[in-house]
Amino acid sequence: MKPTNPKTLQRIYAMSFASVYPLYITKAEKKGRTKAEVDEVIQWLTGYTQKQLESEIKKETDFETFFAQAPKLNPNRKLITGVICGIRVEEITEPTMREIRYLDKLIDELAKGKAMEKILRA
Repeated sequence: MKPTNPKTLQRIYAMSFASVYPLYITKAEKKGRTKAEVDEVIQWLTGYTQKQLESEIKKETDFETFFAQAPKLNPNRKLITGVICGIRVEEITEPTMREIRYLDKLIDELAKGKAMEKILRA
């Protein structure tokens, strides 16, 4: 995949996770899923506990820091494949952008009604 414009990356990485989190919840809830399921997906991906996740949201941590300081990125996240925003997740070479797109893909799968076992690559 061709690298993304550095200014675009900088803008995305500087966005607070807290500003996007409600959008994840809204997307899931519109399709009958819950905030708890969104949190479960985020925790599976990043290793944050519920308390840690809430703390990061409260601190308005930016995306770059959110993923850089994640307690334990799930090794099974590499099993996440498919297209998000017109780009194949597995072809994204920039590490932080790949992590962001992994999360986007998981939220997408949740909103599409996929079973949690499949979303969490169990």
